[in-house]
Amino acid sequence: MKIIAISDTHGKHRLLRNLPQADMIIHAGDVSRDGSEHSTLDFMNWFSSLDYKYKIFIAGNHDFFFEQEMPNYIKKLIPGNLTYLNDSGVTIEGIRIWGSPITPRFFDWAFNRDRGKEINKHWKLIPKDTDLLITHGPPKGILDLVGLNEMVGCDDLLKRVKLVKPKVHIFGHIHGAYGAKELKSTRFINASIVDEGYMVCNSPVLIEL
Repeated sequence: MKIIAISDTHGKHRLLRNLPQADMIIHAGDVSRDGSEHSTLDFMNWFSSLDYKYKIFIAGNHDFFFEQEMPNYIKKLIPGNLTYLNDSGVTIEGIRIWGSPITPRFFDWAFNRDRGKEINKHWKLIPKDTDLLITHGPPKGILDLVGLNEMVGCDDLLKRVKLVKPKVHIFGHIHGAYGAKELKSTRFINASIVDEGYMVCNSPVLIEL
């Protein structure tokens, strides 16, 4: 299956044109910049209109709408041809997919959890038979560099990924660490579309699974 990975569009999704053909598109969070209902709905309308058989997304730390509104209200607003994952999974054509918006606490953003016991509750939910993992933030030491040498990824997520061994792990969050890396049996992808100045400068990543 051909899969397009994007993340961190921060309300600039309509600047993405001529997206590559694929069977599935995945967005790894930060669909908006201000977290408002208006910007979130605009993203979902755009995402719903894309010509892909499967369209999956998670929220990110900017996406307050998905954390603050009631789940039933959110569900009513999500177009029927989209799959929204929030510490939940879906199996598509035999591919087991899990998505989580959680990131380590940094000030007071959406879906933030304290490192250690609190955040680990979420990572323990990731099934051991996951083929494709989507998280908003990176694991520690993998495409998570800020500045020259500060690794800001999550230690506990790294431990879970090493145990689960997904074929692909898609994330974003750290705009300056866009790229792909293969370690053992897992391909890691930081699919951030905008850079640290919130300018659209990176291309969607094509995956074959």
